[in-house]
Amino acid sequence: MHKATDGELMQLIRGKNREAFEQLYDRYVKLVYSFALKSVQSEQAAKEIVQLVFTRLWTTQSGFDPGKGLFVNWLITVTRNITIDYIRKQRKHEGAVAFEPDQWTSIPDDSRNTPEAKATRKWMREQIRDGYQLLSENQIKLIERVYWEGYTLGEVAKMNNEPLGTIKSRLHQSLKILRRHMVKQEEGI
Repeated sequence: MHKATDGELMQLIRGKNREAFEQLYDRYVKLVYSFALKSVQSEQAAKEIVQLVFTRLWTTQSGFDPGKGLFVNWLITVTRNITIDYIRKQRKHEGAVAFEPDQWTSIPDDSRNTPEAKATRKWMREQIRDGYQLLSENQIKLIERVYWEGYTLGEVAKMNNEPLGTIKSRLHQSLKILRRHMVKQEEGI
């Protein structure tokens, strides 16, 4: 089994062959760890991601298809996806910030406290707040979930029990309305 290809090892792993799993782990643990470490900049987080990746390899019944490409490319894609999920989950646990339309004035100003910068930020907050009046409740909720609470469009689609395409379209239309409103305000129309 020492000369088994990655595809052969994955076939054996689907059958819960522990030796095949250990061999695949030994072959690729350093690659997965280094990819994760570069992404998250934390040794502990990188170790957790390695565990998640190899747990996925052990438990998945679908996955690598030798006819579609190299195993190493597929493994890096799995690692990348798990890393993204891990980062998103960490951000959610750190605490999401949600603002009601009437709370825009409480957004802290940045370190540029020149009168011009303050005036620009105030104007932007007012225009966005005014633009919310043009949106439906669903559009406002969608913008807050995606841009303030950090949810992905797929997660919002699941929460709303709606197709992803509907969510994408709603977001596109909402941003178009806000953009049009902002341009009109900027032009003084």
